[in-house]
Amino acid sequence: MPNPAVDIDSLLKTFQPFGINLGLSRIVKLLANLGNPHDQVPVIHVAGTNGKGSVCAYLSSVLTEAGYRTGRYISPHLVDWTERICINEQAIASEELYRLLLQVQAAIARSAAPRAIAPDDECPTQFAPTQFEFITAAAWLYFAQQQVDVAVVEVGLGGRLDATNVCPKPLVTIITSISREHWQQLGPTIADIAREKAGILKPGCPAIVGPLPKEALEVVRSRIQELQCPMFTPHPARQISSGWAEYQTLENSKLIQYPLPLQGQIQLTNSALALAAVETLQKQGWYISQADIINGMAKTNWPGRIQWITWKKHQLLLDGAHNPAGAKVLREYVDTLDTPRVTWVMGMMANKDHADIFKALLRSGDNLLLVPIPDTNSAVPNELAKLAIDICPELSFCQSYPDLYLGLEAAFASTNNVVVLCGSLYLIGYLLGNSER
Repeated sequence: MPNPAVDIDSLLKTFQPFGINLGLSRIVKLLANLGNPHDQVPVIHVAGTNGKGSVCAYLSSVLTEAGYRTGRYISPHLVDWTERICINEQAIASEELYRLLLQVQAAIARSAAPRAIAPDDECPTQFAPTQFEFITAAAWLYFAQQQVDVAVVEVGLGGRLDATNVCPKPLVTIITSISREHWQQLGPTIADIAREKAGILKPGCPAIVGPLPKEALEVVRSRIQELQCPMFTPHPARQISSGWAEYQTLENSKLIQYPLPLQGQIQLTNSALALAAVETLQKQGWYISQADIINGMAKTNWPGRIQWITWKKHQLLLDGAHNPAGAKVLREYVDTLDTPRVTWVMGMMANKDHADIFKALLRSGDNLLLVPIPDTNSAVPNELAKLAIDICPELSFCQSYPDLYLGLEAAFASTNNVVVLCGSLYLIGYLLGNSER
């Protein structure tokens, strides 16, 4: 009997060679062939360098708690493709995702079929969606078929030309944060990156904006004024006790106290952005009670981000921390722990800002163990080790290992330090997907 999970991998891998190719023409054509399912789905659209995933997780949990049939689309996944597409916090079944992908594949084949075309028409045989466009189309199709009340949709990369950016009038748009990442595709400066992320803003649609660097905020504000979007910039929530926070509403300064299960100071900002979006929906007539907010926030789950697990009877801290801003957040959290030193087990993708990530994380006396990320375009551990020593020569220990598990064994064998695995969500996903090892 065929294994749908294996078939999903095989099907999606056929689109991997098309890489990252930003643009809306292919996804628009593909969705048209599928009957424009995105037009049937009310959307909350979330962009940002960091924080967008946890904001989506909060919103999805609260809206589900409020009784709405809530879709959620995120990327990347940690372990399995099905994690990307959820309804009411439940990942799509492998069989269902495979069925949808076959429908999308058939629509692609129809687009590529020979037909009479005008001389200046795009050649149909060159219609080749990217892997991200392929699964994004499947998500829109699923949400339409399942008649969700709302879909919380995370931008994949950038915003303006991202395959998720096809809805003319979202319920609300959110820009969580902007820092220098994916500059190869989005442009070299913070202003360039901000311009791309501001591309999700739509005329008259409410915009929730997190704390941004000055040059990014100027770009976003300018676009908001041009489109006449109502703009809301909530203050970060206030920590009131261990695991509890307090949010001040935008309109009447009412205080809402709620559980905050996700770790790290940054969640005071991320949870406030989510609650500002909830408040905006309430103004539009969505019924979401205070009890829904409290219970929904309490049930929020967002693995792989400042997450403690037990690995071979050891406590291990996991976090993607794949860019300098994320690394800064992780370091700030680690500094709140009662530990004199840190042992970092790290792997990074080749295209990341290795130097600035090391600068954010490493301190005198830390241990650093570098490992490869399996089945990816991984940075070379030996090269990372040389760079790390140049940046932080006061490291107590710096060594590369040929395998993640050898690195983890060495980390726990030689020290009582807190051990942190970080540097890439792909690395975190590899560990979680092979937990039996």
